[in-house]
Amino acid sequence: MSMNGQTPGAIARQLSELTQLPRPLYGHVEALPNRVLGYRHRHPWGQFAYAEQGVLEVRSAAGRFVAPPQRAVWIPAGVMHRVVCSAQTRIRSLYVAPEMPGWATDRCRVLVVSPLLRELIRAFSLVPEAYDEAGPDGRLAAVLFDQIAAAPEVALMLPLPTDVRLRQLCDRVQAHPDRRVTLAEWSARVGVSEKTLSRVFVRETGLSFRVWRQRVRLLGALPALARGERVTDVALACGYDSLSAFIAAFKQQFDATPGAFVQANRDLSQVG
Repeated sequence: MSMNGQTPGAIARQLSELTQLPRPLYGHVEALPNRVLGYRHRHPWGQFAYAEQGVLEVRSAAGRFVAPPQRAVWIPAGVMHRVVCSAQTRIRSLYVAPEMPGWATDRCRVLVVSPLLRELIRAFSLVPEAYDEAGPDGRLAAVLFDQIAAAPEVALMLPLPTDVRLRQLCDRVQAHPDRRVTLAEWSARVGVSEKTLSRVFVRETGLSFRVWRQRVRLLGALPALARGERVTDVALACGYDSLSAFIAAFKQQFDATPGAFVQANRDLSQVG
């Protein structure tokens, strides 16, 4: 069944009507524009959501998983999530049958999409839905499985604590990343020692509050940069007083300068 020319809503309805995938690996013919399912939902199969262009974000109870261009988010079967993305984002999704061995992970992950994996995804988008699993298309699917399984994970996830006091703090920081809220100030507000809050924060997120707050700011910068906003304006909106400090932190997190990120996204927008 070709999905070519259909709207994201029609494709979503088709997926919701399936009781099982027609083949262990199932994909979209077209890269979808940024009209995605913004409400909380889950799939009975795994999803490999690939940001061909723009910035894709998956939000689950565990945290936020951000995929800039040439990154993807793996969403296991049964995980409740919501998808948001920046303007001009193009998404290709692959769906993996839950019975496939080695794919029963219980957590979302952000993965690197190598040039080889990118081209395999594009090639697979032209394969018929009911492809011959014993033929060339089936072998292509097998190679694609192997490449996805081998894709390295990257630290583009923002973990969220379950502690109510800390969750309120995290919500405030995410809503206003430019404001300078310290753990000491928050501890005085909730009547708990800073040391206790710091210990709970590290236990529940694996990060110190300082590192976590910096990650909020840097991940939040990606959509703005993808929209073409000036680097200086993005740095200020993220709470950085110094452009050089923002560039240094950005490069340390993403292994590229903000300018290089903008140029790469611009180049990808010109690729058919």
